[in-house]
Amino acid sequence: MNRAEVFSQQRLRLFGIAYRMLGSVMDAEDVVQDTFLRWQQATDGEIASVASPQAYLTTMVTRRCIDQLRSARARREQYVGPWLPEPLLTDPSPDPAEASALADSLSTAFLVLLERLSPLERAVFLLREVFEYSYAEIAQIVGKSEVNCRQLLARARRRIDEQRPRFPASREQHERLVAEFGRAVSEGDMQGLLSVLADDVMLWTDGGGKVAAAVRPIFGVDRVVRGLFGFVSKVPGLVTRMATLNNQPALIAYLDDMPHTAVTFDMAAGRIRAIYAVANPDKLRALPPLRSRRAS
Repeated sequence: MNRAEVFSQQRLRLFGIAYRMLGSVMDAEDVVQDTFLRWQQATDGEIASVASPQAYLTTMVTRRCIDQLRSARARREQYVGPWLPEPLLTDPSPDPAEASALADSLSTAFLVLLERLSPLERAVFLLREVFEYSYAEIAQIVGKSEVNCRQLLARARRRIDEQRPRFPASREQHERLVAEFGRAVSEGDMQGLLSVLADDVMLWTDGGGKVAAAVRPIFGVDRVVRGLFGFVSKVPGLVTRMATLNNQPALIAYLDDMPHTAVTFDMAAGRIRAIYAVANPDKLRALPPLRSRRAS
């Protein structure tokens, strides 16, 4: 098997690591492409110095992502308003054996939680908890001792578990709540909207300083409802459709057939507890126009 074939077999997993690390489709694709070029140029001795070609590729992607996150930290501190991950369009009918794990580790809520971790903590957590690498493999990938990796994972788990909901919604419940949310917002049905929102719901809007959006998260059901209806009233002509983003039921609002806002949700105890609305046009470029969705 030649190197191109080896890389092709690993590409989806490498993208999965990079996207979860960076929260950006475009950046993840750039990292994977750069890794491919470096893979083609690597000597046989360099590849043989690690356990396997897979380990070599994973090491290159992970270390590049760690470096990129460290350099991006300052840029994100200067970002206008909340920074949210770029929505990822995924298969609406994933393999049932993979659906549960994918939904959790790809969800916007999970990716937002990862922002609490340092780049190294994030790498160790993902490699162990999502991709099931051994501590010995992780130590080699990130260039730390196994003891250090166990300590990093313990810290990361504590930070993640502090914020994870105790009673997450099933996929069927998630889909029902999203559909009712979309209907209530589009029809101006305040009571219908109140029926699906938790009292302590939070609304995060990411405009990146390029479109109008709240510069801070909006907290509490009353403020969130006012914010949602106010947003819709300021952008007449929006058309909303259900979609599968980050492997969970979501909404895409279109204006003149083009994606205007992608909305994902975090559910707990039968209610929506967080709404993530991405309107930054730079983060919507990978989403198809409404016309192409009609054609499909």
